Amino acid sequence: MKVDGSCHCGSVTYKAEIDPDHVVICHCTDCQTFSSAPYRVSVFGVPSESIRLEGKPKTYAKIGGSGKRVLVAFCGDCGTALYSTKSETDGPFNLRVGAIKQRSQLVPKAQGFCGSGMPWAMNIDDIHKIPEPDSP
Repeated sequence: MKVDGSCHCGSVTYKAEIDPDHVVICHCTDCQTFSSAPYRVSVFGVPSESIRLEGKPKTYAKIGGSGKRVLVAFCGDCGTALYSTKSETDGPFNLRVGAIKQRSQLVPKAQGFCGSGMPWAMNIDDIHKIPEPDSP
């Protein structure tokens, strides 16, 4: 599936070819912290040759649960999370679904690190839904 994405301010944009079957929810504590949310949704395993990136994101190197170095990329201007990778030149890339314009079509197929997930975030169907504000 062809997708395109960008950070909130538009300084970093990309086009990519992804496999929609590789959309995963991650409940790990790092994803909770980086996203400031109970979990993060990503498209995993996007080969570097499948992405055309424009702009220069900032990266932060962290040590993942596997003990290996992971680069986390985000816009240095607006802070939008964009992807993670082990190598910016060789990939593969894990694209953050929130930055993809076609995100409503990317239904997660799996979820991981559920043991560190927020118990209340596993089923939110019964939580009161606040109506959208009226448009001017």
